[in-house]
Amino acid sequence: MNFRKGKGREDPEINLIPFIDVLLVILIFLMVTTTYSKFTELQITLPTADAEKAQDRPNDIIVTVDAKGSYTVNHVPVSFRDVAGLAESLQSAAKEGNNGKAPDKTPVVIVNADQFAMHQMVINVMEAARLAGYEKLTFAAQTGAKN
Repeated sequence: MNFRKGKGREDPEINLIPFIDVLLVILIFLMVTTTYSKFTELQITLPTADAEKAQDRPNDIIVTVDAKGSYTVNHVPVSFRDVAGLAESLQSAAKEGNNGKAPDKTPVVIVNADQFAMHQMVINVMEAARLAGYEKLTFAAQTGAKN
């Protein structure tokens, strides 16, 4: 009993819309759960520079602070009474470096502090340099720690 006369049977077709939806959900799931490998180091070649040696500056004042609390200015031991006395030692060291006359340029104070020296000792050197009128101050450090 075929009630549909004249019409043939329709061919079945695949509905692509739900198929595409399922594929997009799977794609999103894979993208979220995928782990990407990270490179721990980059293989790079750094440039090299050929620079001239820094010129020796006669206006350096080297202040050394050891762990025991001793100060030396240009390798001469200084007894620390107060910051003003240390500032006077810095000024006299600058004059000795210029043969007794006032320095042409502001000297650079280089602080060599022991790693076990108290912070207050280094602050005393910084304050003495400020009182002496020396604005340029730098700290010396080792390159590459030895264990």
